[in-house]
Amino acid sequence: MTQPAILALGEPMIEFNQTRPGEPNYLQGYGGDTSNAIIACARQGAPCGYITRIGDDEFGRMLEALWRAEGVDTRGVGIAATAHTAVYFVTHDARGHVFSYLRQGSAASRMVPGDLPVQLIEGARYLHVSGISQAISESAADTAFQAMQIARAAGVKVAYDTNLRLKLWPLERAREVMLRAIALADYLLPSLEDMQALSGLNEPDAIIDWCLAQGTRNVVLKLGHYGCIAATREERTRIAGHTVDAVDATGAGDCFDGAFLARLHFGDDLLAAARYANAAAALTTTGFGAVAPLPRREAVQAFLEQA
Repeated sequence: MTQPAILALGEPMIEFNQTRPGEPNYLQGYGGDTSNAIIACARQGAPCGYITRIGDDEFGRMLEALWRAEGVDTRGVGIAATAHTAVYFVTHDARGHVFSYLRQGSAASRMVPGDLPVQLIEGARYLHVSGISQAISESAADTAFQAMQIARAAGVKVAYDTNLRLKLWPLERAREVMLRAIALADYLLPSLEDMQALSGLNEPDAIIDWCLAQGTRNVVLKLGHYGCIAATREERTRIAGHTVDAVDATGAGDCFDGAFLARLHFGDDLLAAARYANAAAALTTTGFGAVAPLPRREAVQAFLEQA
């Protein structure tokens, strides 16, 4: 079996997404930020795999079948006999999309460092982790840090998306953990809103300076429909957003992460990978759910050519 070049670690979830505000109709899909990201990565044609634990239940089996159908290596997926697979609901109102989670005690939240597939990590080129991977439990945070340390010791590049969720943990705890993670990251892929909360700063350039001061080498600050800024200590470039008929932004940032890592794997530099990921993320907002609208490579390339 081919060694995955890109691995992600975290919690997968079954999604129920409201199709119209105020109506009790939900479309069943799939979610979990790093699972979304690794599927987006696979749809760009990159060899990738996932590290997690799922429940010995129908939802877990659905997720495992999804990954296999998408070409995601599942050798890093463990099955917990006594824990459930997590579920979440997305509702829509004037504020945008609102998440409700049923994840406490999930199989992924019970991950421990001893569960990690060390050889799989050491053989990869990139490892992707997020703040949610760390927020779901103390043991999951320990597992994420151990994975990052294994990766760095083996020369594997680490990508990190803060993905701050204050429903999962208090800001001070999140800041403490994320500052440690940012220092371990070769590529930091946060949103503007996350970094405003974590840094206490407002302006994108000041935030990028703050991120680089924490020890990361490369930052791509995601600005939603305004695009993103790709930065190193030497230079930074603002990439404009794309105008699309957006209906649901669920998973757009995850799509960005996966597409970005895929393009790094295929040889793009930081700026080219960010441009590509920016387009992929815009495209994924044109459909409902976190996974179904994730674009494939051909669609992203055609969109970029048209743009």
